[in-house]
Amino acid sequence: MSSSKLETQQVAGESYQKQPGAANAEITDSKEPESVLEEGGPKNDQDFAAAEQYKNQGNDLLKTKEFTKAIDMYTKAIDLYPNSAVYYANRSLAHLRQESFGYALQDGVSAVKADPGYLKGYYRRAAAHMSLGKFKQALCDFEFVAKCRPNDKDAKLKFTECTKIVKMRAFERAIAVDKPEKTLSEMYRDMETITIEDDYKGPQLEDGKVTLQFMKDLMEHYKGQKRLHRKFAYKILCEIDTYMRAQPSLVDITVKDEDKFTICGDIHGQFYDLMNIFDINGLPSEKNPYLFNGDFVDRGSFSVECIFTLFGFKLLYPNHFFLSRGNHESINMNQMYGFTGEVTAKYTSTMADIFTQVFNWLPLCHCINQKILVMHGGLFSSDNVTLDNIRRIERNCQPPEEGLMCELLWSDPQQWMGRGPSKRGVGIQFGPDVTEAFCKLNNLDYIIRSHEVKDMGYEVAHNGQCITVFSAPNYCDTMGNMGAFITITGNDMKPNYTSFKAVPHPDVKPMAYANSLMHWLA
Repeated sequence: MSSSKLETQQVAGESYQKQPGAANAEITDSKEPESVLEEGGPKNDQDFAAAEQYKNQGNDLLKTKEFTKAIDMYTKAIDLYPNSAVYYANRSLAHLRQESFGYALQDGVSAVKADPGYLKGYYRRAAAHMSLGKFKQALCDFEFVAKCRPNDKDAKLKFTECTKIVKMRAFERAIAVDKPEKTLSEMYRDMETITIEDDYKGPQLEDGKVTLQFMKDLMEHYKGQKRLHRKFAYKILCEIDTYMRAQPSLVDITVKDEDKFTICGDIHGQFYDLMNIFDINGLPSEKNPYLFNGDFVDRGSFSVECIFTLFGFKLLYPNHFFLSRGNHESINMNQMYGFTGEVTAKYTSTMADIFTQVFNWLPLCHCINQKILVMHGGLFSSDNVTLDNIRRIERNCQPPEEGLMCELLWSDPQQWMGRGPSKRGVGIQFGPDVTEAFCKLNNLDYIIRSHEVKDMGYEVAHNGQCITVFSAPNYCDTMGNMGAFITITGNDMKPNYTSFKAVPHPDVKPMAYANSLMHWLA
C-alpha cells in the first residue's frame, strides 16, 4: 500500500482557533470540555473521569517506554471519549516510538479533526509525514503552526528546517539528468592518487585487496573509535559496487549437509553489538558463513563502522557472506535517520552519495537450499507471486511506494488471516494464510524476515512459517530488547535461536548525526 493513500490534505481556507499552552510539550493533558459533548462522547462525568485515568496511565507507560501498553490505555480512553484530540495525539506519539508511522499518521489526522485548534495534532501529523518521507505534507503542518504561533521559536525552527529539506529535494530533482550510469571505479579513478599521510597508523589493504588480517585490524581500529583512511574506504566501495552489480535480485545459497549457516537481522549502526555477535558465534569464514538481512545503518551512530566491516567481509568471503537490502538502505531513510550525516561527518558528502548508488545494487532476498526465503520485510499484496517474479525485479533504484520491491522491504506479518493496511504506512500486513499459500506455491518450508523489534530478538509466527530475527539489542539505547541470530545446518533446516544482551559502547548517542528535526521525532 502506498503511503500516499494514508495522507490527508489540509483544506485551504479552513478556519482554526489558536490553542493555548506550550506547543512543543511531548505528552499533553486534556481539560474537561466546557461545551456540550458531541455524539459519541461520554454520557456522564464518570465516563470522562475514567477516560482521563486511562490517559494518565498511558502517559506514565509512555514515559517508561512501554509503548504497546500505553497504546492500549489511550485506546480505552478513546473508546470512552472519541472526541478528544489529546488522546489521539498521545497515541500517535506512542505509535511514532514504535515506528508504526501509518497508525501515527491516522491518529494525527484524527486529532486535527477532533479539534482543529489543537496544534499538537498538526505536530503529530507532521512527524508521521516526515517519518514517511512526505516532506511537503509535513511542511504544510509546520507552516500552519508557525503562523499560529509567530513568537514560538520552536515552531519557527521546525518550519525552517523542514523548508530546507523540501528545497534541497527540489534542487536534487532539478539537477538530476538521465545519463548512462558509470561504475564507481569509472567515476572515481582519481582515488588512486589519494595520498596516505605519514601519521596514518591504521589498517591498509594489501595490494588493493581485503585480507583476514586487514579485517581483524580494521575491527580493532574501529573499537578504538578511529577511522579507516579514505583511500581504502573508497576502494572498498568501488569493489563492492562492481561485485553487487553482477548479483541477481534473489540470490540462491547452498548450505552443505553438515555446515552451519547464520542469519542476522537489523544491526542499525550498533557496531559494538555486531562485534559481540562475532564474539559469540565466531568470525565469518568459509566454514562459518553469515547472512545479514538488511538495515545495517541509521539510528545507531556507528553505522560507518558497521557497513565497512560488513562490506569488507563480503569482499573477503564473497560466496560465504551475504547481505540483503533493507528499507533503511535508501536515501530518504539515510538523510533523516543519520547515516548520510554520519558519512558526511566522518568522510565527505560525496561518499554519502556513493553509498546511495551502492545500496541500489544490494540483492533483495536470498533463498537457502531452495527451502527458506529470507527477505527484510515480508510478503505481497498479490497472490501467486513466485520466486521467478522476484528474480526479475529491477532493483537499481530507490524503493518505490508499492509493488514487489516495496513489499519485500517494508511489509510485516499480522496474527489474523488475510491482508491489511500497513501500520507503517508503507507495504502491507499479511496473515498466516498468505504465508502458507506463498510457501506452498514456491515449495518453501518457511520464510525469515527482520524489520521489527522483538523482546527476545526473534519471534516465531504463522504456525512456524514466518520467523522474525532482529539483531540490535536495546535498540536505540531505549527499547530494552535482546538481539538474536538464527543458525541452521544444511541437513537440518530447523532454526536454532541465540539471544544476547546489548554491550557497552562509547558515549555517542543514537541519532547523533540525524537530521535536526528527527531529534525531535526520536
